[in-house]
Amino acid sequence: MIEALFPLARPVLHGLDAETAHDLTLRGLSLLPPRSPAPDDAALAVELFGRRFPNPVGLAAGFDKGARVADAMLGLGFGFVEVGGVVPLPQPGNPRPRVFRLTRDRAVINRFGLNSEGLDAVADRLKARAGRPGIVGVNIGANKESSDRLADYVACTARLAPHVAFLTVNVSSPNTPGLRDLQGEAFLDDLLARVVDARDASGARPAVLLKIAPDIALDGLDAMTGTALRRGIDGLVVSNTTIARPSTLAETALATETGGLSGRPLFTASTRLLAETFLRVGDRIPLIGVGGIDSAETAWTKIRAGARLLQIYSALVYEGPGLVGTIKRGLVDRLRAEGLKNLAPVVGRDAASLSRLD
Repeated sequence: MIEALFPLARPVLHGLDAETAHDLTLRGLSLLPPRSPAPDDAALAVELFGRRFPNPVGLAAGFDKGARVADAMLGLGFGFVEVGGVVPLPQPGNPRPRVFRLTRDRAVINRFGLNSEGLDAVADRLKARAGRPGIVGVNIGANKESSDRLADYVACTARLAPHVAFLTVNVSSPNTPGLRDLQGEAFLDDLLARVVDARDASGARPAVLLKIAPDIALDGLDAMTGTALRRGIDGLVVSNTTIARPSTLAETALATETGGLSGRPLFTASTRLLAETFLRVGDRIPLIGVGGIDSAETAWTKIRAGARLLQIYSALVYEGPGLVGTIKRGLVDRLRAEGLKNLAPVVGRDAASLSRLD
């Protein structure tokens, strides 16, 4: 029903500023009655982090910052949902306007600045969904004005670990000053050690994932993957939004807005980095591919580059929730065409060539 209504709703939503449209979408989703998704083809199932994902298509962080509609999104057929980002203390983020649609580019620029209701509100909502089906994780960050950002990540980990399947450590948002400095080797090593210790001390065993920026240099990627391996991180999310502005952008006026660029123009850079990451870690650390996925073809390419799981967000702005089913059907068709029973043989098989994607 929702999928069928999107073509009618899209002109109305796109007639509003992007943040208002998003807020209205969340409000509508929160009013939906509980809905069980249709069963997925068994070929799409992924065994990872001690769990069975019914399909690899997940919702990326940023869509549901307050953990208000995770179950509604699972009902739309997502294989998993990542809520957040969340920071310990409520913060408003950057002034509006702070999100912009680049319609001709099928892209979005945002500079939200980790606006968040804070840890208490999100923890209460995640705790309240205990026992419900579906895999839900949370993206964690640090307050902009924090005097101890490492402690912020520890606080989020300790509080949220009992209520989620995974925690994504976000050190790659371009919209919080100084946050990407935590990607440096020494800082990152300390941060991941503290997060893993806090996770273990909680008595829960959610997976700990690390989300990285698409703008990182290859020597930085070497250091980051080495640190992740040493600290026993469960997965890498590749990648966040980019501060780069490809010369191919058609919306030249909006392209001058500061913030992170996501959507179709991010596909090449994020897929290249995904492949480079796979070449470094192989099967030792599972990878989640994010950035520019807007079709079954782009999803298939991410898997060929090394992704075990996928995440989408910006493409929903343009394609609507029906995109989830379109991707899943397309993946099944490709598996059948190649006579494969599941996605495992496809993961990373073309990483070497896709690392040279341009």
